[in-house]
Amino acid sequence: MDIDIVILWVDGSDPAWLEEKRKYLPPAAKDSDSANRYRDWGLLPCWFRCIEKNAPWVRKVHFVTWGHVPAFLNLNAPKLNVVKHTDFIPAEYLPTFSSHAIEMNIHRIPDLAEHFIYFNDDMFLLRPMGEENFFRGGLPCTCGREVPWVFRGEVGIWSHAAANDLGVINAHFSKKEAIRHRGSKFYSKCYGWKNNLRTFVLNTLFPDHFTGFRNLHAPAAYRKQTFEEVWAAEPELLDSTCRDKFRQASNVNQWVCLWWQVASGNFEPAIVDNVVDSVTADNLEKMCSIIEGQTHDFVCINDPESDVDFDALSARLKEAFETILPKKSSFEI
Repeated sequence: MDIDIVILWVDGSDPAWLEEKRKYLPPAAKDSDSANRYRDWGLLPCWFRCIEKNAPWVRKVHFVTWGHVPAFLNLNAPKLNVVKHTDFIPAEYLPTFSSHAIEMNIHRIPDLAEHFIYFNDDMFLLRPMGEENFFRGGLPCTCGREVPWVFRGEVGIWSHAAANDLGVINAHFSKKEAIRHRGSKFYSKCYGWKNNLRTFVLNTLFPDHFTGFRNLHAPAAYRKQTFEEVWAAEPELLDSTCRDKFRQASNVNQWVCLWWQVASGNFEPAIVDNVVDSVTADNLEKMCSIIEGQTHDFVCINDPESDVDFDALSARLKEAFETILPKKSSFEI
């Protein structure tokens, strides 16, 4: 079975990209246009080294970009496919500066395998993993246990997207039917008895609707077929999402496809071993210890919203990665 990887990247310092973005930037973009959303930590070479060393079975890496490419990238790498937005996103949605719009069209990438794994560029594969960690029996592996979504304080756009995603799922799937016919996937022993007990309580208290699923914020295994099903079911909502140049509270994101796979039972239960945190001076060494010790399968390095000594933090993180990945990959010049 062919398995590909899709990764999105943007050069937030590219003058041409910045000029085009300014033409469409609304007066109050808020968290859709914060600097940390586009800042480059200089860790992308490490991302490619992680993939080449720890997932050598990957058929192809589809590197999605507005049009620019990083200087280090070897464009002749056998497994690399550089994909511009214009190569796969319908013209009526371009240009776009919304990750939601890009995500909801990735199934249109030319030559993309039916089975693929979607990465953000801040998600790193730290340890060797086999194909079976992502797909079993042709189905994507993910965590299907129910975890209620709780909102408090100021709710960001990503939280609005999650709420919208969940609304779509409950509009198209019966929780009772899902549990009745595919209960073993929602009560899998891999989740542990405490999580299965929580699911039982939630099913007892809220039998008619899903209350939410675990926020993995990790690489997600998908089939292209899932995106096609969601587009067929919600064409107006997805069209509206893709027409917004920047992320909006009315949008859905790729989780709607992830949870569609769960609600439909088209997945295999799995626990995703990842650590997610924003990097600050206070937790820098903890994050570097995770990287150097390879103590988890994945680490997701979020860019903090607060001001930090960016150069010092990024240099130390790069040092940690180079401790375990000192040699260049075939993706580097």
